[in-house]
Amino acid sequence: MDQTETAATEAAVAPSSSHKEGFALLVLGALGVVYGDIGTSPIYALREALSAVGSTVPSPDEVLGLLSLIFWALTLVVTVKYVGFVSRADNNGEGGALSLMALARSSFIKRPKWILWLGIISASLFLGDAMITPAISVLSAVEGLEVVAPHLDVWVIPITIVILVTLFTVQRFGTGRVSMIFGPVTSLWFLSLGAIGVWQIIQNPGVLWALNPVLGVSYLANHMVVAAAVMGAIFLAVTGGEALYADLGHFGRKPIVVAWLILVFPCLLLNYFGQGAYVLMHPAGQDNPFFYAQPEWARLPMLLLATAATVIASQAVITGAYSLVRQAVNLNILPRMRVLHTSETLAGQIYLPQVNAILLVAVIVLVLGFRSSNALASTYGLAVSGDMLITASLLLVIMWRRWRWPVVAAIAVTAPFLLLDFSFLFSNSIKFMQGGWVPTLVAVALTTLMITWTTGRILLKQKAQRSEMSLKELLGNLEKHPPPTVPGTAVFLTNDPVTAPTSLLHSLKHYKVLHEANVILTIATDPTPHVAEDQRVKIEPINELFSLVTLTYGYMDDPDIPKALVLARKLGWKFDIMSTSFFISHNTIKPSLKGGMPYWQDNLFILMARNATTATEFFAIPSGRVVEIGTQVII
Repeated sequence: MDQTETAATEAAVAPSSSHKEGFALLVLGALGVVYGDIGTSPIYALREALSAVGSTVPSPDEVLGLLSLIFWALTLVVTVKYVGFVSRADNNGEGGALSLMALARSSFIKRPKWILWLGIISASLFLGDAMITPAISVLSAVEGLEVVAPHLDVWVIPITIVILVTLFTVQRFGTGRVSMIFGPVTSLWFLSLGAIGVWQIIQNPGVLWALNPVLGVSYLANHMVVAAAVMGAIFLAVTGGEALYADLGHFGRKPIVVAWLILVFPCLLLNYFGQGAYVLMHPAGQDNPFFYAQPEWARLPMLLLATAATVIASQAVITGAYSLVRQAVNLNILPRMRVLHTSETLAGQIYLPQVNAILLVAVIVLVLGFRSSNALASTYGLAVSGDMLITASLLLVIMWRRWRWPVVAAIAVTAPFLLLDFSFLFSNSIKFMQGGWVPTLVAVALTTLMITWTTGRILLKQKAQRSEMSLKELLGNLEKHPPPTVPGTAVFLTNDPVTAPTSLLHSLKHYKVLHEANVILTIATDPTPHVAEDQRVKIEPINELFSLVTLTYGYMDDPDIPKALVLARKLGWKFDIMSTSFFISHNTIKPSLKGGMPYWQDNLFILMARNATTATEFFAIPSGRVVEIGTQVII
């Protein structure tokens, strides 16, 4: 082979090699972020299922029946439903409750509100789960001290709180550097789970009979009294599976699917079956089969590794909560909140101080209130099962409307998922009084806030359209009676480009002048996650003095008005921040006893509006270039 052929071969191989390395890194990253939650479920899932049975000494049929249910729950819910179908319903590469909602709504010309409400409820349930996951995951891992060193059991709660406080405190510094070790640590965790499982299965291979689905079905049929409680406990094995779709945009579908099929799924099954094999040989070990199934020399290292794994799982949920809240804010489902970027290169590395503080307080209250992972298990599952049921419902809409499946075919595919999700929801609902009320109360509160904010914004817009002058009428009056002009550019922010901005009307009323260039600026949110920069700015000249500018962002983009207006230079606008003034209306909202929302809801909306981040900060407008004009509005 001559030098030319050698060079050509190297050139052909290099991109392939680079692609493989990049794909491997994505798979490794997915292991650390996507599967942290479901990867820590073996610590407590089988233990809770055995506890739900109520037997002092579980029989072989009971153990095999529970393992069969866990195996088929993981197979049907995660592998078939999420990997096989839900992960394909991406919104331009993004996943999650609000992405699925936006995708389903966009398939209708007149977007139905009921899909919006489903998205809001799903998002609320996810956030309710976000405060339970760190509490139960870290606490269940630290409880391994009771096996490794029983005399240190009094330190379980203090150590758990210290770990959680530290975890939430370091969020402000960003997770970029820390997340680099998430993948390797989680990979070691899954390999350890698999190795322990194999070691126990070799000692009792008869446990593999649990692969037979008949054992699980017959167990439920013969134990109808405890069937609902058992199904609620079995569901703990699949919690975290929804992250497979929620984190779709971070890594892409293929790396997430490969990580699940090649490593996560097999290692989870091996560990569950290994725990079952141990309990078959040592029934007294049902109190904590995860740690008892390990060799004594491995218990302390596994305790430390389990603690690290649960911290990683908690981190993934926390960052997921940040991302979801930012999406809700950009979709105008929640009021504006302060978003801090912790990385100069990665847009997804964000920190929301308000969300972080609320989650920390909630998690600490849960740990102090329930004091054990056994007690916390009763709070876990209700929110996730509700979220999964909504996901299956929206999947039906997408199959029918977006994928153009026949209605009968869409129903035939999703009906088993809906039936399974509903059975899990019912099974978890029986734990309502034991702790299930916690995520339910949080979800109801968050749903109320989101619906109040959404409805209040609609009412404000309708009131403005009825009471304010139209922009067309105002411009007609200005042409007949033109006021004096002054140098510079004035930008008037408005939510409704049809109506004359309140800030423009009041500026004319008080100053009685116009700038030589005036821009009516509207911020629009697209139902897609991201909008390309070349599609960001739209300029429509109205007359010699006025232009209408629309800035369009995806619901995962960060609105930055000055940066976007620089792009407008390509369209002919000679934008100069130093000669531009931004006029913003600052509304003082008053409740009304008649019409609109109930009086209490009016006051709730007003409270949310008062605590919202200012438009100046949220849109990154230099405060020295802003003129705020106050008005009073009765909602």
